[in-house]
Amino acid sequence: MSYAQRKEISGNRTVAIVLVVVIQFIIGYAIITGLAYNVLKKAATDLKTFDVEEQPPPPEQPPPPPKDMPKVPPPPMVPPPMVQVNTPPPPTIAVVQQQTPPPPAPVMPVISRAPPAPPPPPPPRQTQPKSVVGNLQGLITGEDYPPSAADNNEQGTTRVSLTVGPNGRVSNCAVTASSGSRTLDQATCRILSSRARFSPAQDSNGNPTSGTFPQSVVWRLAEQ
Repeated sequence: MSYAQRKEISGNRTVAIVLVVVIQFIIGYAIITGLAYNVLKKAATDLKTFDVEEQPPPPEQPPPPPKDMPKVPPPPMVPPPMVQVNTPPPPTIAVVQQQTPPPPAPVMPVISRAPPAPPPPPPPRQTQPKSVVGNLQGLITGEDYPPSAADNNEQGTTRVSLTVGPNGRVSNCAVTASSGSRTLDQATCRILSSRARFSPAQDSNGNPTSGTFPQSVVWRLAEQ
């Protein structure tokens, strides 16, 4: 190995040693700086949470009494003057006895009577006579047939208007439609005037009065 090579190797070794020393210094500085920061932070925390209690001051001693002071006796006790207070007499309370009113008399129920029933209305006024023997055709029988009319074979229907008086009897008979046989018409008025009976008609006051009653009579011969 030549001298130049040995010199170069020696220089390189020196540089490496310096670098190692610098690196170790930096690492040590970082460690020390970190530890110091932690220590300072903890100390600041302890200072913040540390309470300082102040000791109370000692009580003050009363000053000593002055010497050679004459003793003054206390003033005599004088009672206060008597004050007379005029108390008014208590008010008189008048006791008023309230009288209980008597109970009201019982109210009797008022029984209202129903008004009397009105009188029954009058029966309806009968304006026309009314037969009391039924159908007037039944008053004529076969024996009443006039012989002359039967011999002449006279038949027919006679219509008449009967005038009925207040007594209910026929007072007049008028033929309103002839049967075609004078004999039969006359026989009709004769029989009805003698046999018919009526309930007479009534006026506005309900009194019996005269009236008319129409009637038809059929004449028929029996077949032989």
